[in-house]
Amino acid sequence: MVNIVLFGKPGAGKGTQAEFLKEKYNLTHISTGDVFRYNLKNGTELGKQAQVFIDKGELVPDALTIKMLQDEVEKNPDTKGFLFDGFPRTVAQADALDEFLKTKGWEVTATVALEADDEVLVQRLLERGKTSGRADDQDENLIRNRYQEYNEKTAPLIEYYKGQDKFFAVNGIGEISEVTQRLSLIIDKL
Repeated sequence: MVNIVLFGKPGAGKGTQAEFLKEKYNLTHISTGDVFRYNLKNGTELGKQAQVFIDKGELVPDALTIKMLQDEVEKNPDTKGFLFDGFPRTVAQADALDEFLKTKGWEVTATVALEADDEVLVQRLLERGKTSGRADDQDENLIRNRYQEYNEKTAPLIEYYKGQDKFFAVNGIGEISEVTQRLSLIIDKL
């Protein structure tokens, strides 16, 4: 079982590379954003609980996010592994993921971070915003706020996973195929 955590700043190419990785390595892709949208759209019990926080403009608590993620894992008992995209975002979430995977006799195999210069990513997101329709991709201040939040909350995961010898950084700048090749070199060694 190969379980990969894929992270990087908004615009680093996670979604694009996740599509490649799930196909090449036959992994079940779990995107936190997709899981949230599914639960909210379908009015699941977890979705209703999350909606209460969202309606107040608050972040959904870790415990609720983790429960949604656990439910997704449970739906795929025969998978060859998981690709966690957008989760964990904090050290507390990483601890919770580790504890949950232990109950299954699994562990995070590797964490791969797509790294790129902020200025390159800002331009990439502004360009994406022209066609994505996402308001948070069209406002440079919002983009920079997302990067600040990433630096404060997600960047500590680097040290967390380095401490487990499971952290790998990949240059996320270049042609899609070049980044894909860099990722493959790491994953093929796992």
